[in-house]
Amino acid sequence: MFTNNQRQEERTGKYGTPRVQYLQELVAQFQNASTEESKEKIVANLANFAYDPYNYTYLRQLNVLELFLDCITEPNEKLIEFGAGGICNSCVDPANAVVIIKCDGVPLLIQCLSSPVKNTVNYALGALYYLCNASTKQAILRQEVVDIIKRYAASGAVSVSFSNLAQAFLDKHVQDNH
Repeated sequence: MFTNNQRQEERTGKYGTPRVQYLQELVAQFQNASTEESKEKIVANLANFAYDPYNYTYLRQLNVLELFLDCITEPNEKLIEFGAGGICNSCVDPANAVVIIKCDGVPLLIQCLSSPVKNTVNYALGALYYLCNASTKQAILRQEVVDIIKRYAASGAVSVSFSNLAQAFLDKHVQDNH
């Protein structure tokens, strides 16, 4: 459920931790985490907060979008998955999209299209769907990228989620999608 100030006050209570402080604590925990498993859990938690527009300003303020993008560059498939999920969850917001694009997130998401992890591919498809605009079209709609997306669109029997999401991308952004 999306949050507003009144709902946040009700959930937090009189003595609870304000959302921005809680998110800051998560970022600090990530930066100080000594194990990959701890980092994975923290990024998954942050990615869950990224779906709620209430948190978008805080995510930008705390550089969480950059943290998600950094995770995509890691060798750990779980960090890549959760980083891509956080980007997908937050990129529908135009201000977040600007940050992601400025931080070279588009090429990182394109790389995620060839991930062996299904969720990572779905997150990348979803994020690219929202990030494809006049300023990113040239990078995203390169023939090799469109070919990958077309293969996913044709894979209905193998993966309905890939197929549906890829087809939605083609329907919106590619003129010749047959």
